[in-house]
Amino acid sequence: MKIRPLHDRVVVRRKEEEEKTAGGILLPGSAKEKPNQGTVIAVGSGKVLDSGEVRPVDVKLGDIVVFGKYAGSDTIEIDGEELVILGENDIKAVMVS
Repeated sequence: MKIRPLHDRVVVRRKEEEEKTAGGILLPGSAKEKPNQGTVIAVGSGKVLDSGEVRPVDVKLGDIVVFGKYAGSDTIEIDGEELVILGENDIKAVMVS
């Protein structure tokens, strides 16, 4: 199944959760913190301005983004995979290599 977000929304696949802490302690599933990074897998057409023009979204497919810790309360499951729907304003940065 495919998904196409509307307007200035972005669909992100979260980075895998860490299994160990920096000190080497294994974490059970309930103690893990949700990662705040992910890969963009779908992008909306852009924000509609008051003038009627559409301003494109600043991220593109495949970008690795950093988003707020509590952003992305809208999660969906497609083909057994949990995805996060974010507004463009929830994205804090794009990782550059």
